[in-house]
Amino acid sequence: MEDTAAQQGFKRVTEVRLEIGALSGVEVEALCFCMDVVFKGSVADGARVELERLPGQGWCLGCGESVEIQALYDPCPKCGSYQVQATGGTEMRVKDMLVE
Repeated sequence: MEDTAAQQGFKRVTEVRLEIGALSGVEVEALCFCMDVVFKGSVADGARVELERLPGQGWCLGCGESVEIQALYDPCPKCGSYQVQATGGTEMRVKDMLVE
């Protein structure tokens, strides 16, 4: 982040927005704690972390439908089949940052 700040000409990161999928396996509270520790002493020191939670999505091979799922290996909420392949909600990424 320090190299990017030097290249892009910003002095401070004030906010970091993250997208966290319901199926990503990320413990949100632990992530927030770690971000505070990692940011300390950097251009992002004191930056606010905003989380956008994305729902789990899957494709059911049984009924051929795209469905929302709460956890990996959950059954299809429409037909009950366990042949559901995760298609979304596994993400963990930086959506954007606000800088000064």
